[in-house]
Amino acid sequence: MRDRHQRATALVFAVHGAVAGTLATRMPWLQDHFGLGTATLGLVLLCPPIGSFLAMPMTARLAYRFGARATTRALLALWCASLALPVLAPGPLWLVPVFLLSGAAAGMCDLAMNAQGVLVERRLGRSVMSGLHGMWSVGNLCGAGIGAAAAQAGLDARAHLTLMAAALIAVGAVGSRVLLDDTPAPDEKPPSRFTVPPRAVLLIGLIGFFATFAERASGQWAAIYLTNVTGAGAGLAATGFTVFTACMVTVRLAGDFAVRRLGPVATVRAGAVTAVLGGVAVVAFRTPAPVIAGFALFGAGVAVVVPLVFAAAGQVARTPAEGVAGVASITWMSGLVAPSVIGWLAGAFAFPFAFALVTCMVGAMIWPARALSPRAAAARVPVGAACAD
Repeated sequence: MRDRHQRATALVFAVHGAVAGTLATRMPWLQDHFGLGTATLGLVLLCPPIGSFLAMPMTARLAYRFGARATTRALLALWCASLALPVLAPGPLWLVPVFLLSGAAAGMCDLAMNAQGVLVERRLGRSVMSGLHGMWSVGNLCGAGIGAAAAQAGLDARAHLTLMAAALIAVGAVGSRVLLDDTPAPDEKPPSRFTVPPRAVLLIGLIGFFATFAERASGQWAAIYLTNVTGAGAGLAATGFTVFTACMVTVRLAGDFAVRRLGPVATVRAGAVTAVLGGVAVVAFRTPAPVIAGFALFGAGVAVVVPLVFAAAGQVARTPAEGVAGVASITWMSGLVAPSVIGWLAGAFAFPFAFALVTCMVGAMIWPARALSPRAAAARVPVGAACAD
């Protein structure tokens, strides 16, 4: 049976994912409503990652000042409320500050809830982070499904997103009441206002960089790769992306079992080998079926890596929030650059060359995976770290 704190944290992850999935389904309405061209919309959509990247380093300071529980609950409510802001904006120029705020709320809440996951793992003494990230994906799919149904029914996006924002705020507020709280020691120094990755986090962050790069590259380019390289039709190309996503969700939901049996180091190394086999299939074949199978292996291979990276970073730093913030800065940057780097390499050389590079990157996770060892984390956990029930 799940611990009540674990259930509350899983709900926070699911609500966070539901907000992201809901907003994604109404982007066509937003583009049409404000008369945005494709290039203009692309520039507007740069604002959320910029807002996240600028705001995330402040999360540790907020958690120290107000407590992990209160910070997570407040940031989750802000992220849910921001769901309605884009469609209620009075004009297209307002979308820039709105999406900057939305991105800041999303990124800071992401860090706070991952720090909660670290606290839950410390309390239970076992891995739960992969399943928590799987719940994010479940929430994302649920939000997207409701959004697709609302769009199909012709429901106005302003009504849809306002109602969803209110509902998710309520669900998040009720479900997150029993989150854990991180209690700093009386003599503990507050974290800096803008946390930079500690040295102990850098090697862990490198693993996260490689995994996030592979995840984002595959997610953004799988369908286009299948179309351009294998000649797959639109439906079959979309199937490739769906299979990739489904494998990631399934493995994340089951990943904690593997971590408990094998340990994080062996799990990441096994995932890296699986992803390399998938990358070889993607690069070597020119027909849809084996390439789709390759993307499936890619998704399965990298699925649990990022959750384990967050868990390990939260253990080696002085506080969970500082460790998660440090590694998130690295993985977030990887996610920002991956789609454009793959596009540039595919244009300059070819898609198989670009994904050969991605395959090498996931293979490179095998050696630094030793940094995820629980013994390495335990050696760096500060004495006196505690969490209040």
